[in-house]
Amino acid sequence: MTRRRQIYEGKAKILYEGPEPGTLIQYFKDDATAFNAQKKGTISGKGVLNNRISEHVFTLLGNIGVPTHFIRRLNMREQLIRQCEIVPIEVVIRNVAAGSIAKRLGLEEGLQLPRTIIEYYYKDDALGDPIVSEEHIACFGWASQDEMHDIADMAIRINDFLTGLFAGVGIRLVDFKLEFGRIYDNDYARIILADEISPDGCRLWDMTTGEKLDKDRFRQDLGGEVEAYQEIARRLGLLPEGENTVLDMAEHRKNRGK
Repeated sequence: MTRRRQIYEGKAKILYEGPEPGTLIQYFKDDATAFNAQKKGTISGKGVLNNRISEHVFTLLGNIGVPTHFIRRLNMREQLIRQCEIVPIEVVIRNVAAGSIAKRLGLEEGLQLPRTIIEYYYKDDALGDPIVSEEHIACFGWASQDEMHDIADMAIRINDFLTGLFAGVGIRLVDFKLEFGRIYDNDYARIILADEISPDGCRLWDMTTGEKLDKDRFRQDLGGEVEAYQEIARRLGLLPEGENTVLDMAEHRKNRGK
């Protein structure tokens, strides 16, 4: 596919103009960042893995009626998506104490929370994506009350589905981040799931060993980032047994197409 005009570049993805009005091409990079981009690096093959994992998860969510921006995967690193107006709120769903909530509240990492918690963060890199309340969101008009109800309902539904999906392959869904967007039908705006769902934005621990299989391996200098992402893809049935790396898959497909 011919590369089109770049619309936006973020920490992990680039958005390009799509082939039809109302569409975009989402390109997954190998760049890795942590701590609001204070730590930067590269995880070779991460973009290929995240593209495939996110495609799989978004397809499954679409099958149970969750509206998403995903249309189809185009190639190893790109997806065709619906263009939407991103709600400037990151939605974090927490099932287990880890990361910032453990630090903020003095909780032991790995503590099963008595109930699932939904947190909201204002998307602003310069401010460090501060945590906000629904009162802040309403006050500054970032989303309407009806939109927040839709977002919360979808977040809980997605959490229930993903918890079961990952538990079925021996993985504990600790927490994860979601982003939502608006699409317009005349004057009516509807909320849909946007961005991606991958090990970049999820904490995923092996249920038996507690091994971390997500971007915390990069954040905490644990090493083995590619192997962890590959393990997630392998357990979800997306990476064939016997393939050593996702780059082997890419090379194999490239050679096959010659």
